[in-house]
Amino acid sequence: MASLVQRGNHYCVVYQYTNENGERKQKWETYKTASEAKRRKKEIEYKEEVGTFTVPKCKSLDDLLKEYVALYGKATWAMSTYSSNVGLIDHYISPIIGHMKLNEITTSVIEKYYQQLLKTKPEDPIIGKKKNDFLTPHTVRSIHKLLHSCFEQAVKWEFMEKNQTDYASVPKAEYKKRDIWTAETLFQALELCEDERLKLCLNLAFSCSLRMGELLWLTWDCVEISDEAIAEGKAYIQVNKEL
Repeated sequence: MASLVQRGNHYCVVYQYTNENGERKQKWETYKTASEAKRRKKEIEYKEEVGTFTVPKCKSLDDLLKEYVALYGKATWAMSTYSSNVGLIDHYISPIIGHMKLNEITTSVIEKYYQQLLKTKPEDPIIGKKKNDFLTPHTVRSIHKLLHSCFEQAVKWEFMEKNQTDYASVPKAEYKKRDIWTAETLFQALELCEDERLKLCLNLAFSCSLRMGELLWLTWDCVEISDEAIAEGKAYIQVNKEL
């Protein structure tokens, strides 16, 4: 059984476990809110009851990322967020710093890593080949957000003493105005388009402001012919393999 202990403004989940040498040990996991601690307490007790509970053990960043995705990501991320974050881990975190031990990761290491990312060519999400340009500051900020969340969990699980991303300098995001089609451009595209299905997609995308995922998942039950209306409530999402 696990118990809750409040320490100042934080909440701790305390439980007993048996280590590899057969010795009984006590572990404390720290959380910022009571709801987080209660959720973790219930998770521990359920897994103990069904016999699947194991104490998280991480030496390298790759070990931590696997625990983080399994215990935190799968429980809190939407499918699209899961796919995006696993892609960032697979392409830009694990291959570069995944081998590092957790006690080797410092704020300085993180800042050098971010600068290295700005000189890294991105992976094409479809065919996997590298493009000609480099990762944008926006992508680096997304990686920073992911690592910050991961390290927050590591501190709670007592794998790290502090979050090394807290004081790391992050590249400033560059915001560019998107180019959008005018009505004249749409009419020209429709005139040149010879595929009737593609022409329909162009019309729907422009008139209903549908994104690609919403177009691909549009089914007949979403269409009301009599009312000349489309109810958009579903989207097609491509999910990457599990980490």
